[in-house]
Amino acid sequence: MSNSAVHLSFHTHMHTHWQWSRFHELSLDALYDALALRCRVFILEQGAYLDPDGIDRDCSHLLGRDDAGVLQAYLRVVDPGVKYTEPSIGRVITSPETRGTGLGRKLVAEGVARCTAAWPGQGIRITAQARLERFYADFGFAAAALPHIEDGIPHLLMVRPASGAQT
Repeated sequence: MSNSAVHLSFHTHMHTHWQWSRFHELSLDALYDALALRCRVFILEQGAYLDPDGIDRDCSHLLGRDDAGVLQAYLRVVDPGVKYTEPSIGRVITSPETRGTGLGRKLVAEGVARCTAAWPGQGIRITAQARLERFYADFGFAAAALPHIEDGIPHLLMVRPASGAQT
């Protein structure tokens, strides 16, 4: 898959420039920016755990930059067969500065669209923080298991059926 840019407004004067890349396609700067944002949010805000888990190489990475080129949003999509039968979205983050702007919704919508295009006819899994169940339900995800503790935070396995699939 090649890189492509889509422009979505999240402030009246700012746009998000999306980059969809396989691990080996990420520049050193893009990889550094992604890991720095992940560290800032997942480790400094939420507590210590091993973020680089060895799975990043088997993923597509979605990076959302503002007009100044600053990384403001990120998620990864783990290839089908690595963690689950279907692709799985994870490491979903927006920078603290953009929270409440709708960028998180645009990020997840873009991630779901990229999954649907890359793996047509397959569902999508996500292990979401339990407090975000309603947020992900807006994108068609439904709880597939009882909540569990992951890295000290309640999480919920959720599945979005394949487009057109009956639930």
